[in-house]
Amino acid sequence: MNIKIQSIKFDADKKLVDYVEGKLVKLDKYYDEITTIEAYLKLEANTETGNKKVEVRILIPGNELFVEKQASKFEEALDLCIDKLKVLLPKTKDKAKKM
Repeated sequence: MNIKIQSIKFDADKKLVDYVEGKLVKLDKYYDEITTIEAYLKLEANTETGNKKVEVRILIPGNELFVEKQASKFEEALDLCIDKLKVLLPKTKDKAKKM
């Protein structure tokens, strides 16, 4: 599994990159055929939900999952993405088995 983390409009510190990578690497227990995970950390204009946005794209043979969440902290937005992916990955795995 290949993990790519990209910060857009700012330089992410090592602690944040390590946190993101640590969370993403655990997703393979929900679907073991993940080939690539791309995470994008973005600073948005101030909004009610916060200005930190995390987008996660997961590439699986024959499929692609995309989740984005916004919060006041990158860690919080990432946790929201992970929670959503914990639901989506098993569903995608079940669909792949049925084909």
